[in-house]
Amino acid sequence: MTTSFTSPLPAEIDELWERRSELTPDHTEARETIVGAVDELDAGKARVAFVDPATDEVVVDERAKRSILLSFRVLAMEESQVGEFHYHDRIPLKTRLDGVRVVPGAIARWGAHLAPGVVLMPSFTNFGAWVGSGTMVDTWATVGSCAQVGENVHLSGGVGVGGVLEPPQASPVVIEDEAFLGSRSMVVEGARVRRGAKLGAGTILTSSTRVFDAESGDELPSGEAPAWSVCVTANRVKSFPGGDFGLPCLLVLKRLEKGQEHDKLALNEMLREHGVNA
Repeated sequence: MTTSFTSPLPAEIDELWERRSELTPDHTEARETIVGAVDELDAGKARVAFVDPATDEVVVDERAKRSILLSFRVLAMEESQVGEFHYHDRIPLKTRLDGVRVVPGAIARWGAHLAPGVVLMPSFTNFGAWVGSGTMVDTWATVGSCAQVGENVHLSGGVGVGGVLEPPQASPVVIEDEAFLGSRSMVVEGARVRRGAKLGAGTILTSSTRVFDAESGDELPSGEAPAWSVCVTANRVKSFPGGDFGLPCLLVLKRLEKGQEHDKLALNEMLREHGVNA
């Protein structure tokens, strides 16, 4: 585990966290500190989590998560309106959209960072998320609170990327650079899709999902789609007192050599061969 990480957010956040039960929107000084911290997340100057290049582990900034949770205590409910649609919430919509394409119907909340080059189709990006440059969040896809999505990722139509704020120390979902999530895939509970991995349509990945290599039969680390692999949801048979039942797992159909990139035509043919669409 990384030991040298120091949050870029002010230490006052930790002090406010210890007395969070007494905070209200009337605490002006506390509100200014917390809003300033969330603004740092919104601008991408801080983030809830990142992959440490030295250890390849996900490092979580607990102070960032605390800033998000504290904001619900110090921000008052406010009414807003877009056309005929009326809203009543504590968290405003994101307004910092430099270099981002936002198609009508897309929603991104303040505190989420969208890098230049991101494309949002009608979709939802929640509080504290990070979305890297060149990534497309396709129609009806959702990026959960604090989820970390890298650069040049494609979240296909209806993809669900889970969020996390509590419990403490819980890691958010991490989707690394160059990944592709097929339509209606779900990645939740702090699962990790490593660089360049491709998930077929309807793939389910949780932190406890068991992962198997189709060619060798070896079991791989749970809750992770390996780098530069092609993965689909499959079933493994397990015996119970009441009978034998199929439980979902992640099946790695192919793993590329280091530095090798996916051939899109070959990828589509492989998925079709196994009855899965991209």
